[in-house]
Amino acid sequence: MPDFLDILPQYKDYKAAKFIVVPVPHEATTTYGQGTKRGPEAILHASQHLEEFDQELNFETYKKMPVHTTAPCSLNQLSAVIDKILNANKIAAVLGGEHSITPPVVRAYGKKYSQLSVLQLDAHADLRDTFKGSLNNHACVMRRVLEVCPAVQVGVRSLSAEEWDYAQKSGQDRRIHWADRLSVTTQIVEALSSDVYITIDVDVLDPAVVPAVGTPEPGGLFWPQVLTILRNVCAAKNVVGFDVVELSPRRDDIASDFTVAKMVYKLMGYIAAGQISQPQGL
Repeated sequence: MPDFLDILPQYKDYKAAKFIVVPVPHEATTTYGQGTKRGPEAILHASQHLEEFDQELNFETYKKMPVHTTAPCSLNQLSAVIDKILNANKIAAVLGGEHSITPPVVRAYGKKYSQLSVLQLDAHADLRDTFKGSLNNHACVMRRVLEVCPAVQVGVRSLSAEEWDYAQKSGQDRRIHWADRLSVTTQIVEALSSDVYITIDVDVLDPAVVPAVGTPEPGGLFWPQVLTILRNVCAAKNVVGFDVVELSPRRDDIASDFTVAKMVYKLMGYIAAGQISQPQGL
């Protein structure tokens, strides 16, 4: 696999890097569209064609915070890889693969950050306790995450009766921000703790923006909405790591790959910027 971004060697050296990109081409529990195992490579290939200058932030992000890309990582290796990144005081940028890669990463982060919370951007609640006989199905991701720390869910527009019952009984329903009811990001930011891990299932975006996903749900968020949320959270909180998952590349759809690669780089930029003057409404 290529590295994330086409940059000079001094900006992707491991010792100098602040962001460590970890490709995890894992796919085991997808139930509709297939292909998430090809997602990390597609994101990396597309990133080679990004402009490195961010006109919104007025800098080249990789020069502020250099970016190293690891070799592809298996799910069994992932916890140890994240532990190494955290011990080196670097930021993991994990590229999936299916969404079931997220809980082991969050568990590793939870050991280091006692005040951790998770921001999930996703079309689906992923709150099932089990699905198709598995506790670790990609439909159970946030149920496993909530065993580690609190979470705020944004962009949700699909869930089962079982998930809705659990959300109401547990109080998680008060931390779900439905796709059709978003107004401003203030409530999202206020519900998060000081240290935040972000998990982005790219189906949070409307299928008109990124159709190359396994379960495309209509009524999704659009590019400016997602960037506003990410910008404001990064301005107000200490974002300690993130993952971007569930891209299912298609041969005739390079736009989806490129959009997801750019979202990864934009999020790196917002983290690097540290502080944006004033949060803005959606």
